[in-house]
Formats: sequence, C-alpha cells, structure tokens
Amino acid sequence: MTHPPYFRALHEGWTLTAADLAADAPEAVAAPLAEGVPAVVPGEAHLDLLRAGLINDPFDGDNESAQQWIGDTSWRFTTVFDWSDDGSARHDLVAHGLDTVATLVLNGIEFGRTENQHRGYRWDVRKALREGANTLTVEFAAPVPEAAARAERDGALPRTNHHEYNQLRKMACSFGWDWGIDVAGAGIWKAIGLESWSWARVASVRPLVDVVANAEGGHDGVLTLHLEIERAAGDEDVEALIVVTGPDGRPLETAATVPAGTDSIVVVSDVPDVARWWPVGYGDQPLYSVDVEVGFGTWHGRVGFRTVELDTAPDEHGAPFHLKVNGERILVRGANWIPDHAFLTEIDRDRYALRVADALEANINLLRVWGGGIYESDDLYDLADEHGLLMWQDFLFACAAYSEDDPLRAEIEAEVRENVTRLSPHPSLVLWNGNNENTWGSVDWNWAHRLGGRGWGDAYYSELLPDLCAELDPTRPYTPASPYSFGDYRHPNDERYGTMHVWDVWNRVDYKVYADYRPRFVAEFGFQGPPAWSTLTSVVHDEPLDPFGPQMLVHQKANRGNEKLQRGWQGHLPDPQSIQDWHWTTQLNQAQAVRFGIEHYRSLTPHNSGTIMWQLNDNWPVVSWAAVDFNGHRKPLWHALRDAYAPRLATLQPRPSAASYANAWEGLVPEFDQLALVLVNDTGEAYAGSFTLTREAFDGTVLAKAVVDARVEPRDSATVVVPAEVAAYTDPGAEFIRAEGDGFAPAFHYAAEVLDQDLDPRPFTVDAEPAAGGCVLHVTATSLVRDLFCHADKVDPAARAEQGMLTLRTGESAQIRIHSPAGHPAAFAATLRCANDVR
Repeated sequence: MTHPPYFRALHEGWTLTAADLAADAPEAVAAPLAEGVPAVVPGEAHLDLLRAGLINDPFDGDNESAQQWIGDTSWRFTTVFDWSDDGSARHDLVAHGLDTVATLVLNGIEFGRTENQHRGYRWDVRKALREGANTLTVEFAAPVPEAAARAERDGALPRTNHHEYNQLRKMACSFGWDWGIDVAGAGIWKAIGLESWSWARVASVRPLVDVVANAEGGHDGVLTLHLEIERAAGDEDVEALIVVTGPDGRPLETAATVPAGTDSIVVVSDVPDVARWWPVGYGDQPLYSVDVEVGFGTWHGRVGFRTVELDTAPDEHGAPFHLKVNGERILVRGANWIPDHAFLTEIDRDRYALRVADALEANINLLRVWGGGIYESDDLYDLADEHGLLMWQDFLFACAAYSEDDPLRAEIEAEVRENVTRLSPHPSLVLWNGNNENTWGSVDWNWAHRLGGRGWGDAYYSELLPDLCAELDPTRPYTPASPYSFGDYRHPNDERYGTMHVWDVWNRVDYKVYADYRPRFVAEFGFQGPPAWSTLTSVVHDEPLDPFGPQMLVHQKANRGNEKLQRGWQGHLPDPQSIQDWHWTTQLNQAQAVRFGIEHYRSLTPHNSGTIMWQLNDNWPVVSWAAVDFNGHRKPLWHALRDAYAPRLATLQPRPSAASYANAWEGLVPEFDQLALVLVNDTGEAYAGSFTLTREAFDGTVLAKAVVDARVEPRDSATVVVPAEVAAYTDPGAEFIRAEGDGFAPAFHYAAEVLDQDLDPRPFTVDAEPAAGGCVLHVTATSLVRDLFCHADKVDPAARAEQGMLTLRTGESAQIRIHSPAGHPAAFAATLRCANDVR
C-alpha cells in the first residue's frame, strides 16, 4: 500500500498485554502477559506470543488445540509516541486494518470503535493529542466468545464449521475450515498511523476504463476518473491534476476543479491509440500510470485498457458462462485461491510472486479469490496485472447465512464501498461475485427451519451488492453467487446453467463420476492429497507415522478426510503397505483424479467454457486439495495440472457413436461406445495436421497404428474418432493407446486401472549427474512408465524438481532437473516413484 507523504506510521514501540486472559490459558503466561511483551505492528497476537517464547509453533503437532485460549482472550496493544503540533489543520488517526472488534483510546480518551477486519477507519484526534508523549491503546474483544455472544444475543444463523464466524466481519477461515487451522486471533494487521494535513486531501480515486474503436481501425481508451476529496476546513474550489502516462512514457495531463459545495468530480480523459490489455495467452499487458494531485495529497495507480463482459444468455443447452475480454471469449483454466498464510501479516509481495509463478507455470489463467478469505492485497493484484492473470473476487460471504440487519448491513456496505474502490484500477480483476455457496446452501442445506423467518443474506446478493457494483464499478460483471444458474426457478447448482460446484466426487463417489457431468462452467471441484513429505513430517510427529495418528488427523481438517482418501484410491490403485506408500498413493490419486476431471471438462469445449479447480495453495501445512503445499512444494497434482491445462491439449475420451445416438431413448444418455481423440486449442491460431495413433504393449510392441488428419479452430475443440483397429484392446491389462501430433503433448488412454495392469514395478534406469545448482536425473524407460515423480524434498526440503508426472514408453528417455544446494545426485535418484511401483 502506498501512503500519502503526510502519513506517519506508528509501528514502533508496541506492547501486547492480555486485557482479559482466558480461564484456560496456561498458568505460565499470566505474569508475562500482565506485564506485557513486545508486539510487532502490523502483526497479530499469535505471532507476538510466538516471538516472546510463550507459545510453540501453532502449526506444529497438536499445538492448535493447546492454543485455543488465544482466541478466547481479549488483547490490548499499547504504544507511546512523541508528537508536536506542526500547524496542520487536521490530525487524523488512520487504521487500515484492525482485526476485528476493537476500542481505541488515546491519552485516556476513547475516540473510536471498530467492527470490521475488511475495511479501514479514520478519526480526527486533534482533541486527544498532546505535546510530547502520547499513549495509544487498541483493545480487541476476544473473537470466539464475541462471535458466540452475538449469536446468543441476536440469534444464531446456519453455518458450516464449529464457530459462529458469520456473526463478525472477520476472515471466516481464521476460525478454521476443512483445510484451515483454527487460529482466530486479534491484531493490527495493516498499517496504522497519523495523517497531519491541511487544505484538502485525496479521499478516494476510482479510475474506470473503457475502449472504443477509432476511425483508423485501432482503439482509443476512455478513462473515467471518479475523484473524491476531503477539505480540512472551508469550502473553496480545489484544483486537481490528472496525469496518464502510457508505456511509451508520454504523459497526458488533464486539469480539473472540485467546485465549492461539492467533494467529488468525474474527470474523463481520452487516450488515443491505446494499447489494449489482454489476459495471458491472448496478448500483451500494457499498463498506464495514473497520478492525481490535489491540494495536500497525491494518488498513484495503474490501469489497463480493456473491456469485460459476461454472457449468460440462454442457448439451446441452457445458459453459458462466457467471460469475454475485449470481446473475445476466454476459455478459463483456473484455480481457487485462499489466503496464502493463516497469519496474514506473514504474506509479502515476494510470497505472492511465488504463488503467481506457480499459477502461470501451471498454465492457469484465472484465480478465483474465495469468499471465506479477504479482499486480496494490491500486491497480488499488481502481479496479476503485470502477467495477465485474470482475477475473480468473491465478496466475503461463505457457506453460511448472514444477518441482513444493521449494524452488520452498514458494515458490509462500508467494506464493499472501500474495496470496490480500492481494487477498481486493476485490469486483471474481471468479475465480482456475491457469495460462495450461500445461495446453494439456502436450497440444499436445510436452513429454512433454522432461520425463524429471518433473511439469510439474499438481500445482499440480489440488491445491495449489485446496486453498489452498478454505482461504483459498472465496467465489470457481477454474479450473485457461485454456483449460480442465472434464472428464476432453477436450482443454483444445475450443470446446464451458469456455474457449478462438483463435490459429490471427493465426498461420496468415485472420481470417474466427473465424466457423468456436462457442465457449462465448473467453479469448484477437486480431490485431496497430502503435502510434500518434508512438509508433512515437519509438523506431524506420530510414532510411528500413521494415516490415522493423532497429529496426522490434526493436519487433516476435512470430515472423515483420510477415510475419503482411502475410498478414493480403491478401484484405481493397490492398498499401500507402508506410510511412505500411503503418501505416494494418495498424492498420485489426487493428481490422477483432478487430471481426469479437467481433461473431461475441457474436452467439452466450447459447451464448457472453463474450470476452476480447488485449490492452488495452502495456508498451513495440511492434507488438502492444494496443488502447491504451504512450504511451496509443487505436489504431483501441480505437474498434472500443468499438463491438463496446456493451451493445446490432446485427450482420448469415450464418445457415443451415431448409432448410439440413434438408438438412445429420449432423455437418456446414449452409450459411449467408441473412443475419440479430442483436440482442444486454446490459442489464437488454428491447427491443422496429422496425429499418429498407436495401440502398444507395455514392452513397446506396436499392435496397431493409424494416422488421422485433424483441424481445430482457435479457442475451440475438434473430435476425431479413433479407428476401430486401434481402439480394440486385446489385453486391457497390458496395452495402452497413444496419440501424438505436432504442437500437442502425447495423449494416453488405458483400458484398465493401475490396480489391474501388468506393470513392471521398476520400469526404468536412471543416471544421476551433478549440474550447476543441483543435478540432472537421466531416466530411460525399459517398459511403460506411468507418472514418474521425484520426491526431491526427501533429500533436501529446499529442493525442487522441474519435471514430474512423466509417462514414458519403452526406450524413451527424459531428464529431470533438480534444483538444490545440497544432496548427492544418487540420493535424489533414489526418491523416484511412479504409478508402476504402488503394488
């Protein structure tokens, strides 16, 4: 966050004390917390306690349960700062983020109260300041009992999880989730300081963009800048200067006046021959700087000129979910995003940059910021702007009913106004979404008898939020919910309309059920797997390690999660015989499940216009749906994701024949009686070429071969029937079908699961040699190798393997590059696993 030059941060000299220590707090912490321990601001109480040696790592072992007293304690942060009047007309105390219910006192004078983690506050404190030393106290109510007390006072409302998180405007997942640790705490989590100013300051800037065609066949940009100011005193005209600077460095200046009697104006700047901003894979990402000067204040931001639309108009199959940028439909290859650390102040721009790289290198082009987290940082959005990574931002409502009454409603309006304004400059932001699963929950989760006639939040999603978006940011589409079917009298999770969440897979059915769906757009689906071995064993210390050991289950938050992992591999992979095998089996099954789902959904292009898998990242070391674990290790799922999300994908899929369609009764799905090669082309160029189709034995013998021609248009798919002589397996447990063509990674099809295949358990040789920054593993297949992966972190927790989830035919070779400052090459070679060896 960029602060005005007159902002004086108050980040030094803070002390943390317990204002009301929980009854079950350890006796040893009472005295130090009465006296006070040093506090870091911005920061959080948990982290201060950890630095003071009063608690152990919250993520380790079963410390989570031992530290629940922290969420039951009221916390007081205190600092003393010197101040001298510099003659400014105003002296404001500005808090950009307080978590959550707080009372602020300056020199014994209470001057403010807060109710909302998701917004900032400003108070005029001239009457409380004094020359010399000033004492500032911020006291936070204990979040867990505060939420419970409000539920008792106002009436509990339906929710998931075990705390009354929907009573407070606090990050929902801080109370725990089915992948998240329960560390509800308190803290000054964003900047806090004094602003001393005179005359006028910039209160807010909303630079909204549009693009229009010009007579020369190019495009002109239109910047509509909404400027709001605050005067320190009086009511004079205030001059403003708006400067737009393009990638070529040439400034475009526009002068304007905020007239007396008003505090806001709209300034329109025409930017000729604008370079349009595009998503990754669709074009470049030119950014234009916008600078505003007003009286005592300045504002700086960046915009990208592009248009965004959402097409949900009914068609012959239902209603699509077509996201369009600059008029071009985007085929979404997405991932859901959760806060990247359970303690938000531990996330900096460098950590965001790592996760953005994880997304882009996995061929992801959109992140959905999930509604149980936060309105994400400008650091994340800046990185997305620079790299063309599209962003979908949920408003912060998740898996619960919410009171529609004040004071909650007033807080929600304030947070939405602030965050829509803050995020509006970012071209990467292409969609506002009202809630996560609440609309669905209102239908399917048995809420009605628990509401007692109260609203469940729909007034926000159908009235307040769309009205505010129309007022503040009409340049972006708004959707009421995810999932959502965009029409009256439709089930909100109907595959024929809009967005869908697929959670019967994972919760109760086999992952092959993905193939039973023909959704227009899938906004959530996924399968669990453990983190990297080094991540898991750094926090789980059961002796011996066991999937159902007590500490293991602390780090598995899903209901019956490890039982579902076991059910999930059955029928696909053999039962593991050791904890090491369990780890590899469950990671492998996660990767195979999600890859299966993505390839199926993408094969339906353009009927299906996108998938957003759950989830990219973790917020602590845990068994979860993530592709990248908390320590930054790319799980086998990440490598499978990179392949399945390749812009050009070849996949072998079952399809009904013409005869099957002709023989199917009305309303019934025809039999999928033939194999087809489906080519998905998410590039701007058409493809025309030939594919070689072979059916081979695991030893490399070619049993059948055919060459087919194929053509696929840009952003489209094409289907080619596999000739019968290739498709007809003679020994399903010992054969596979492969399709190879220029510009596409080879596609493989198997007639049997790993469990039923006659796979060589050690089907490769490996030579390991040192290389700069690590080593290289040279692998050669002596039989079919399925899903080869190097668990490099077992040798060095900082190691990373560039390649993973490789499938090799007999005689084929591959190189796996290991980045590591430590470890012998032979040790890394010993960590190679493949699907063949889970037997």
